[in-house]
Order: sequence, then structure tokens, then C-alpha cells
Amino acid sequence: MLKEIRPAIVTLLALTVITGLVYPLTMTGLAQVLFPDQARGSLIERDGKVIGSSLIGQSFTEAKYFHGRPSATTAPDPQDASKTVAAPYNASNSTGSNLGPTSKALAERVGQDVAVLKKENPSARVPVDLVTASGSGLDPDISPEAALFQAPRVAAARGLPEAQVTALIGRQIEGRGFGILGEPRVNVLKLNLALDQGGGH
Repeated sequence: MLKEIRPAIVTLLALTVITGLVYPLTMTGLAQVLFPDQARGSLIERDGKVIGSSLIGQSFTEAKYFHGRPSATTAPDPQDASKTVAAPYNASNSTGSNLGPTSKALAERVGQDVAVLKKENPSARVPVDLVTASGSGLDPDISPEAALFQAPRVAAARGLPEAQVTALIGRQIEGRGFGILGEPRVNVLKLNLALDQGGGH
């Protein structure tokens, strides 16, 4: 009987070593060599301190900063563990709102957000990504249009010429991957860091 079982045991052990140790370690090693920044989480540092990742959005609420997309992520309510509370860009609970286009709650929330943004920049059309959450709730990027829409507010809050803020946005626009994948975008954290470093406070 052992003679019949032995090939199965040897195969199991060999595949365990190959797929559970050799392959993951090889891939990790190659990633560290070929894509070191991405393999470490695409972390962003300022003054030697990690302040975030270019892959995960952060909540900016001050007028002097560019704001990202709405985030529908939540966290357990500290007062009642059976409930949840809003926790924007909560990476441990990546999710969308699951509200569809016929949802009254979604329509009301979007309408309120549009009204607030219209007061901020009455002459411009509100970009859709400033009032809709992404499927993950962690999107770190906004469209160039969404950044340009916010330029007057940021310039006024910092006492800067709007043209200077607009030029900064232009330098931060990332194109399509390989020229064809995705859409042009602006990383909100990187844009705000560039603003702090060279755009005044």
C-alpha cells in the first residue's frame, strides 16, 4: 500500500515546495530587482518619513488642498460594533457604496455635492469623478478636469495666481499607460506635495 501512496506523497511535497516556496520567493526577488518602488508599496516619503502611498487615496478637506474622489469605505462604529461609520480611504475595508443609479440616497448625495461644488466654481461644469466614489473607495487619482476645477479655490486659499496653480497641475498629469491604457490622471497626494513644496502655503 505504501508503494502506491508514495508517488502521491512525493508529488504533494514537491508541488508544495515549488508553488509554496520557490515560486513566491522567485517572484518576490524579481519584483524587488525589476520594480523596487512598486514592490515596496509605491510609498511616498517627505523628509525621510513615509506619508502615504501613490496607490491609496487620502482624505484632504482643507480649502488649500486638492480633494480626491468621494470614498464610500467604512469602519466599525466604536460605540456599537454591529454598526459602521464612514471612514474615507480605509484601506482595510476597500469597498464601493453598492448604491445603483436608481438609488434615491445616491441621487440626493450627488445632488448635494454638486450644489456645494457649484458654489466653489460657478462657471465650470462639475467633473463626475468629484461626486462619484470609485469601486474600491481608495482611488488616489482624479481626472485633470477635476484638478483644474479646483484650481480657483486652491489658488485663492493660498494667495497664489490661478495660472501658477494651473501650470502645476499640468506638470502633474500622468498619461495613459503605454500610451493606450487607462485615462490621463493626476495623483492627488503627489499634487498636494508639489503644491506644498513649491506653491506656497
